[in-house]
Amino acid sequence: MRFQFQTGFLLLSTLSAPAFAQEAPAAPDDEIVVTALRTPLPLDRIASTITVLDKEEIDRSQAPIVSDLLARTPGVSISRNGGFGTATQVRIRGAETDQTVVVLDGVKLADASSTGGGYNFANLLTGDASRIEILRGPQSILWGSQAIGGVVNIATATPTEPLEGSMDIEGGSRQTVNARAAIGGHDGAVDFRFAGSAFSTQGISAISPRYGGNENDPYHNVSGTGRVGVRLAENVSIDLRGYYSSSQTDIDSSGTVPDSPEYSTNEEWIGYAGLNAGLFGGALNNRIAFSQSDTVRQNFNPSRKIRTQGFDAKGQTRSYQYQGNLALPGNWKLVFGAEREEQKMRSASPGDNNAAYATIRAHASLDSYYAQLNGTIVDGLTVSGGVRHDHHSSFGDNDVLGGGAAWALFGGNTVLRASYGEGFKAPTLYQLFSDYGNQALQPERSHGWDAGIEQHLLGRHLVLSATWFDRTTTNLILFSGCPATDKPPLCFTPGTTAPRSGYYANIQRSQAHGAEVAGALRFGGFSLDGNYTWTVSEDRSLGVDFGNQLPRRPRNAANGSATYAWPFGLSTGVAVRWSGKTLDTAQTSATVAPLENAAYTLVDLRAELPISKELKLFGRVENLFDEYYETARRYGTLGRSFYAGFRARF
Repeated sequence: MRFQFQTGFLLLSTLSAPAFAQEAPAAPDDEIVVTALRTPLPLDRIASTITVLDKEEIDRSQAPIVSDLLARTPGVSISRNGGFGTATQVRIRGAETDQTVVVLDGVKLADASSTGGGYNFANLLTGDASRIEILRGPQSILWGSQAIGGVVNIATATPTEPLEGSMDIEGGSRQTVNARAAIGGHDGAVDFRFAGSAFSTQGISAISPRYGGNENDPYHNVSGTGRVGVRLAENVSIDLRGYYSSSQTDIDSSGTVPDSPEYSTNEEWIGYAGLNAGLFGGALNNRIAFSQSDTVRQNFNPSRKIRTQGFDAKGQTRSYQYQGNLALPGNWKLVFGAEREEQKMRSASPGDNNAAYATIRAHASLDSYYAQLNGTIVDGLTVSGGVRHDHHSSFGDNDVLGGGAAWALFGGNTVLRASYGEGFKAPTLYQLFSDYGNQALQPERSHGWDAGIEQHLLGRHLVLSATWFDRTTTNLILFSGCPATDKPPLCFTPGTTAPRSGYYANIQRSQAHGAEVAGALRFGGFSLDGNYTWTVSEDRSLGVDFGNQLPRRPRNAANGSATYAWPFGLSTGVAVRWSGKTLDTAQTSATVAPLENAAYTLVDLRAELPISKELKLFGRVENLFDEYYETARRYGTLGRSFYAGFRARF
């Protein structure tokens, strides 16, 4: 263990930039453009702190799961309840996991039937992703409810040739197989791309063997994406996009005997249809769109005698959108729009008997209007400001403001950034109407700011950056357990005298601040990347938890990687991820300390060898020193693992 830590620390001490992050230097004429702000903008004109992972970085990482990529970027931490396919939580700058908006090809991913209404990253494969953008800090002006922590924007590949295709296949430890194939092209007015992937592994025990878990819990996932674009006229086109994922995961029991035949299934569908029209010579671009996402989750236990299904839930979100992008004189841009979001939830927990069971059904709607102006007021200085108005069917009207500035100096070699944003998140349907619901809940609210500098040196071969952030969130909604005696009114099911184990309440206030330090060096075939994040994310509610770090959020975390491209084509690299200790649970009393997860260091090796222009071989070793660690107490994690495969492009 000591040797592993010393090795990881030695490697980290030489690195100081976001692993895999496209914040590396680029040639002056090779401009990085960001699309997560609903209109393409050059990186040096964006006030928010952002990391961009392009296709080259995604391929080089060899990560099959999106969350594993995110974990290596500044300000992001993850926790997973076991191996692949188990519940995976992503937190940005210490925010709650359901306070991050996930966008895939312009459609928000969320489960309206889940507890917090957020997205479970467990089943999101890297698949055909060609670009991932991570915006850190409140982004509610453009992305609305939930964007308190930030936004993860994922774009799949678009065709660049009349006919093109790609294929990746890898296999490795625990009978793991990961395969992906795609085909696309464009011919005149039509372009298309379809991709499919399959992931299968015998896995590990969801509950760690140290806590009695002995059997492996397999995971299988099949997913696909598709997009078709048709240009109807010079400035008029339609876009059709879709996504589907189906998975099955064996799960363990939380009881004294963890091993169980139980398994869960998850199906996700996304559909999008949009009409794009440009007016006034392209000065005003309009988009009218409809999208729908559905998530169906079910749990089964074959050992049940009568009814094997123990849980059934479906969440649905429909969105009707209009967005306008107006180019104004003087290099100013105005983004404005209107949205209507309709959510539905169905949830039931059948017992192991023939008795009837209750099905909870609920729905809500949210109407929104937003506008954001971005422009250059003097050479290199870009400012932005925006406002959003929401009307929730249960909580009425709410307004949020945001703004910032980016100042590119000395030919763009120095960039100063600062931004401010407010957030608003209404209680979810589950928090309001489930068996533990509380219809007296109020929306969660936040406000935060950040400021930083990015410096390019050595002819833009070296880039260093530092950012300070601060955020306060009030009315946080958490589950409140009920006492055995002297139960308050909310400890009874509304309208009845039936007791319940707990309920949701606005019982927490949190404050987060910290720093993100990053750097990247590119010189010839050699590159170094790394980042360090210090996050103080504390409970500021009165009680025994006051001043404690919020659960499963490390106060200190760092990532680093070094890669060398040999003259004969072979590329080799090492990546290190270090996480400081975390609290696993909130404190329950003044005399009982919360449980902790220990700090850990993971070292990975990877290599890639081109056989031809169209074919590459690759391989990697993950967790080289077989470090034992936990991101969530009692849950297992992957030990040393070996993978190898090939990547073909034609």
